Amino acid sequence: MTNVLQVEAVSRSFGDRQVLKDVSFTVRAGRMTGFVGANGAGKTTTMRIMLGVLAADAGEVTWQGTKLTRELRQRFGYMPEERGLYPKMTIVDQIVYLGRLHGMSADAARRSTTDLLERLNLGERAGEQVEKLSLGNQQRVQIAAALVHDPEVLVLDEPFSGLDPLAVDVVLGVLRERAAAGAPVLFSSHQLDVVERLCDDLVIIADGTIRANGSRQELRSSYALPRFALEVDTDAGWLRDEAGVTLIDLDGPRAVFDLAPGTDDQDILRAALARGPVRSFGAVTPSLAEIFREVNQ
Repeated sequence: MTNVLQVEAVSRSFGDRQVLKDVSFTVRAGRMTGFVGANGAGKTTTMRIMLGVLAADAGEVTWQGTKLTRELRQRFGYMPEERGLYPKMTIVDQIVYLGRLHGMSADAARRSTTDLLERLNLGERAGEQVEKLSLGNQQRVQIAAALVHDPEVLVLDEPFSGLDPLAVDVVLGVLRERAAAGAPVLFSSHQLDVVERLCDDLVIIADGTIRANGSRQELRSSYALPRFALEVDTDAGWLRDEAGVTLIDLDGPRAVFDLAPGTDDQDILRAALARGPVRSFGAVTPSLAEIFREVNQ
C-alpha cells in the first residue's frame, strides 16, 4: 500500500447543523496538498477528525490503508490553528519536551530541536521564553513542535498565519524538504498566493462539501476559460470588432479577451499578424483565486 492519507466519506454534525457531508480526498506521499475554503467551510473540523480530536459521525480516515489508531496518529505531525504553547517555558525546553512525548530519547529530541530551530531562524533565541516572542516567531515555534519527532505525515492548520514574507519562505523551505523526503503534507491557508506557489495538489471545500479536488495543473485545465492574452505593437482596440471576441481588458497594445464557442483562436492570431508584429499570444491559465471564486459561487 502506498503512503497515502485517505479521508473517506466523512460526515459530522454539531446538533442539527451538518458541517461535513461525505468529505473524501487523498493526501499523497511526497506531495504538498493545499486545503482551502472560506471561514466555516469545514477545514478545521476535517483536520481535527483526521487527528482524532473529534470523532466523525460517518466515514473514516486511513493511513497506508489502515484505519487510524492512537498509535498511528503518534507518527503524525499536527499543528492546530490555535497555539498550544507553554508561555513560560523556553523554546528549546518546550520543543525537546514535546519530542519526548512522542517517544524520542532526550538526546535525539535535543538534536532535532537544535536543527529545526536553526532551519527556522530561531537558533539564537532558543533560550528565550515563548511569551517574549512575537506572534510570528511563536508560529515558527509551533511549526517546530509539529516537526520535532520527524513525523511520517504532516497536517498543518494555517501554518503561515502571522508570518511575514521572509518567514513564509523559510517555512516553505522546511516543508518542501519534508515532502521531498516522502511525507504527505496537508496544510490549510487563507493566503491563496502561498497555496498556489507551494501546493502540488489542491482540495477546495465549501459548505462542508468538497467542490474541487486534484493536482494544481488538473484543476487549472478543468476550470480554464476560453480566455487569451494578446500583445501587439499597435493599439489592440480592433478586437472589439472581431466576431466571437469579448474583451475583458484592454490597455493599448495589450488585451485579454474571451472567445465564444466555435471561434478559432488561430483566426484571431492571423488577424493580429495581418496588422503587424505580435509580441505575445496565448491562453490565460486561471489562478487559484479565480478557481476558488468560481467553485464558491
